Amino acid sequence: MRLSFLESAVDIAKEAGSLLLHYLERKVGFELKGDYDLVTEADRASEQLIVNRLRSLFPTHSIVAEEGSGEEGTSEYCWYVDPLDGTTNFAHGFPMFNVTLALERAGELIAGVVYDPLRQEVFCAERGGGAYLNHHRIQVSKSRQLSESLIATGFPSRRRHLNINVHFYHQLAMATHGVRRGGSAALDLAYVACGRLDGFWEFGLNPWDMAAGVLLVEEAGGKVSDMKGGNLQLRGPHLLADNGHIHSEILTLFSEIFRGEYRFPLPVL
Repeated sequence: MRLSFLESAVDIAKEAGSLLLHYLERKVGFELKGDYDLVTEADRASEQLIVNRLRSLFPTHSIVAEEGSGEEGTSEYCWYVDPLDGTTNFAHGFPMFNVTLALERAGELIAGVVYDPLRQEVFCAERGGGAYLNHHRIQVSKSRQLSESLIATGFPSRRRHLNINVHFYHQLAMATHGVRRGGSAALDLAYVACGRLDGFWEFGLNPWDMAAGVLLVEEAGGKVSDMKGGNLQLRGPHLLADNGHIHSEILTLFSEIFRGEYRFPLPVL
């Protein structure tokens, strides 16, 4: 009997995660792709495994994969694959990385998995079926005020000095219990879904970075949009995901920052 889309994705993610641990033990080196972004042998090997498995199980489906070995087609089904989300962390031995896969049907996300092989944590969700961590139903946090929340964000590597997110980071750090920067967007979103974080925002993510995490947050009872309150686009410029209770408060603060208004002035040296 053929496995469901989600069951297949979970099995593939676990297999790819085991492969990443093998490469982690070997302490593989890295190289640059483009001017800034890191890539390792582990990224490529994990992606090849995932793409091969997906093609074997679902030969007519389109695949969009970070390292380019997928194949976009005309199918109504499209897989988004990040074979190693958190490559910079992985390359330095910092323990926050994952494998993530998501399936879109006719423009709607219907299944997603984020697998952390170090902690053996499987976050998964199916449209209309809820979100789960290792078979246990998860829900977003109940925090109702931004001032009582713990949130997260991310920055591109060497380009962060040109990224306007530093303005948002400072304002949100002052307005909350704190801002975390773990370096793995998929895990940040999974942590919002299970209540470890109350919210997450970031500029410039790719569809494979956020597709599975977005579905997790929605199915766990949270809310997602762009940072101006519009409908989220997987290829859009920015993302906001949170428990829903603090969404409007964050959007109000974001709108001030976009206008160049700051509640908390930057300190003067």
